Amino acid sequence: MIQNGKHMKKLFISVIGESKASRKNYEAAEKVGELLAKHGAIIFCGGTTGVMEGVCKGAKKGGGITVGILPSSKRSHANKYVDIPIPTGVGYARNKYVVKSGQAVIAIGGSYGTLCEIGFALGYKIPVIGINTWQFQKKGHKKSSIIYVKSPENAVKLAIEAAKKRK
Repeated sequence: MIQNGKHMKKLFISVIGESKASRKNYEAAEKVGELLAKHGAIIFCGGTTGVMEGVCKGAKKGGGITVGILPSSKRSHANKYVDIPIPTGVGYARNKYVVKSGQAVIAIGGSYGTLCEIGFALGYKIPVIGINTWQFQKKGHKKSSIIYVKSPENAVKLAIEAAKKRK
C-alpha cells in the first residue's frame, strides 16, 4: 500500500489447521480470522475447508482480506470466503508457501499437513502460536518452540506482536 509516497506495511499472518475441523477448532478459527481482520492483518491459508474456511469466514466478518494458496490448479476449489485464490497445482508442496507468506503462524488443530507446516515455520524461524495443535519438544530442549494458548484472543495478540517484530 502506498500513501503519500510512503510504503505502509501490512501484517501478514498465516493460519494453518485441519481440513476436517472439529466444531471447536472451526469456531476458534472463525474468531481468529475476525480478530486478525480487525487488526488489519492479511490472512494467508491453504484456502480450502475446515480451519481454512473458518478463518476466512471470520475474516470476512471483520472486513479483512484473505489469500488462499490452493493445492490444486483450479481457483474454483477455494472456499467461498477466499478473496485471492492462488492455484498452485503442487498439492502439499504448497504448505511451504502458506507458511512463508506469514510473518507469524497460528496453528489450530491439525493433521499431518499441519504438522508439516509447523515444521517449515520452525525451520524458517517463523513464530508459531498454537491452539489445540500438535505438541512436541525437541530432545534436549526444556522449552517448546510453539507458543501454546487456549483462546483465539491470546493467539491473535501474540501473533500480531510476533509479526510486528519481524517487519
